Amino acid sequence: MNYDKDKVDEMTLALLYLVTSNVGGQGRAWKGPNLETLLRLHKKGWISDPMGKSPSVDVSPEGMKKAAELFREHFAKE
Repeated sequence: MNYDKDKVDEMTLALLYLVTSNVGGQGRAWKGPNLETLLRLHKKGWISDPMGKSPSVDVSPEGMKKAAELFREHFAKE
């Protein structure tokens, strides 16, 4: 799929804002999604429980379908 990499970069930066703290006049962000957000995705049945020791989560078939739909909606180029 051909997609808008600049738009993906901008959305990624916007999502990093959720996990950024102000340190000495600049931000410091965790390299992963916000835990509260992951817990909401888990509650919706789209991912496995993010509270385990694994650094990754499983994405359910429903989550994969929704993720692909959202990616195309927001990033696909005509």
